[in-house]
Amino acid sequence: MTWLQLRLDIARADVVVLEELLIASGAVAVTLEDNGDQPLLEPGVGETPLWNQTRLTALYPADTKMDQTLEALPDRLLQGTSPRVEILEDKDWEREWMQHYRPMQFGKRLWVCPSWLEPPNSNAVNLLLDPGLAFGTGTHPTTAMCLRQLDSMPLTGKTVVDYGCGSGILAVAALKLGAALALGVDNDPQALVACRNNAGRNSIAVKNLSVAFPSDVDHTLWEQRAEVVVANILAGPLIDLSDTLLNFLQPDGTLMLSGLLQNQAAALRAHYASRLQLHVVDEQDGWVCLQGRLRAHAPIG
Repeated sequence: MTWLQLRLDIARADVVVLEELLIASGAVAVTLEDNGDQPLLEPGVGETPLWNQTRLTALYPADTKMDQTLEALPDRLLQGTSPRVEILEDKDWEREWMQHYRPMQFGKRLWVCPSWLEPPNSNAVNLLLDPGLAFGTGTHPTTAMCLRQLDSMPLTGKTVVDYGCGSGILAVAALKLGAALALGVDNDPQALVACRNNAGRNSIAVKNLSVAFPSDVDHTLWEQRAEVVVANILAGPLIDLSDTLLNFLQPDGTLMLSGLLQNQAAALRAHYASRLQLHVVDEQDGWVCLQGRLRAHAPIG
C-alpha cells in the first residue's frame, strides 16, 4: 500500500499538541526524530526527553485530502514548521535501495542504476542515482511513469522544469536524454542537496541544472521558457500550482503531471481544461500520468 507522509519541523513545546491533532485528523502513525543533531542522554525515571528541534512525520492513507488536513490545523502551530507532503514509496526505500535494488530500465533507452553498481548496458542512457533522503528512486509507479514518458520524448536541446524534484531523478534523466537545460524546484532542503549531488554524479555541468526553493525561482527568467514541465507531486498541489506550472511553459509546450490516483484524474483534467487538454498517457497500480500541450493562446492565471 502507498501512503502520504506529512513532515513538520517543530519545537519541543508543540510536540504533544501536534501529535494529538494529527492522530485525530486521520494519521495512522506519528514518528519523531532529531532535527538539530542534539544527543539525548539516559532519561530519569518517568521522564520522556525530546529534542529542542524535532522533525515530526505523520503517515496518512494515499487518498487523504492533505490540503484540507493542513487547513484544519491551527495557524499558530504551523508557523515556521515548513510543512511538506510527500508520497512514501511502498518499502523503506532508503534502506532497501542500498541493500536490494538493481538497475531498472524505463522505456527503450533509459536505465536508472544505483551509483555503486556497474550499469548493465554501457551503450544505454545510464542515470547513476543515490536518492539520499529525497523521494525518487524509480521504484514508485508515479516516478516510473514519468521516466518512461521522458524516454519517449524528443528532448534534444530542450529546456525542462521538474517541479517537486525530490532526488532530481526526472531533471537529471531529461538532461541525460538530451535536454540542454533543467530547473529543479522543491521545498525540502534535503531534496535540493540530493538533486545537486545526483547531477554531479552524472557529470551534469552546473550551468545545465539549476535548483531552487519555490520562493527563490526567478520567474522573470523562467516564464514561458520551458518546452517541458513535469510535476510528480500530489493531486491537491497540482491544482493549486496550475498557474505556476503553466507559466513556465512555452506555447505548445508539454505539461506532464503525476502523483495522482485514478479517481483524481477527472478533477485534474477539468481544472486544466480551459488551458490545455490533459490525457491519460500511462497507468500503473492505481496511479496515473497525465500529459497535454499548452495551446498557443491559452489564458494563464
